[in-house]
Amino acid sequence: MEVIDYLQGELIYYACNLPRKLKQVQIVPISDVHYGNPLFSERHFKRTLAYIQKYDDVYTLLNGDLCEAVTIASKGNIYKQLVEPEMQRDNMIEFLMPIKHKILGMVTGNHELRIKEIDISKDIAKALGVPYRASGMLLKISFGDYNCNVKGKPFVFWGYFTHGYGGARTKGGKNVKIERVATYVDANFYCMSHDHLSNASPSNYLRADPRTTIDKKTGFRIGKVSSQRKVEVKTNAYLKWGDYSEMGGFSPTDLFTPVIKLLPKGDDLIGHKQAIRVEI
Repeated sequence: MEVIDYLQGELIYYACNLPRKLKQVQIVPISDVHYGNPLFSERHFKRTLAYIQKYDDVYTLLNGDLCEAVTIASKGNIYKQLVEPEMQRDNMIEFLMPIKHKILGMVTGNHELRIKEIDISKDIAKALGVPYRASGMLLKISFGDYNCNVKGKPFVFWGYFTHGYGGARTKGGKNVKIERVATYVDANFYCMSHDHLSNASPSNYLRADPRTTIDKKTGFRIGKVSSQRKVEVKTNAYLKWGDYSEMGGFSPTDLFTPVIKLLPKGDDLIGHKQAIRVEI
């Protein structure tokens, strides 16, 4: 029996050139759908899909655990699944097909990794025609026009997303995992799932502008340092409370999806020239 090696290759980035007419971009991550689980909330999931489909400036990332994917050899009760794993894959493709042009990229989750013989996440990505990298994905998102008042120059945001890991119970324990990622991948926003918790944690850091000028008073060459913002986002799930979560003492799942807004002209409330806002 062949065992699939999902986690191949060093990190690369995928470039997404979105329409120049866009004044902002909203990213609505989709993760932890757990389709096939009897507690799957189809109503909340379809509401998210409808929102993505409705607005021209809304896009999504697929961040793992789209399917429950219980097998004989894995965790979970195989007899309680609504449909078997291959049908979960096929139905998920059908769910997502109307918004395939809105999907910027896809990674896998620990539930899909339960299936050793085939990579159903790769199957979904191939059917939808979207970039796929199992372990995580770095995106360069370009859109709009007149960046720095230059015609034809788009605004650029960087995002990194990965499914996540571990079984933390406290909010701090769940959030620290994505905080670690933000220390070793340079991006404007980060998405991590797995913990079924919606949360956004912004932070500021200082970045040096490589351009320099001569200081008139001292004659030394100097440059500016400006404040930049990065936001770490934990995403929701589409599972109602009960069963494993209830028996294991886990809190009820967030069923509401965070919305990441990329604002090239800045945010008057935040004060940055180029800003990111997260609404939950």
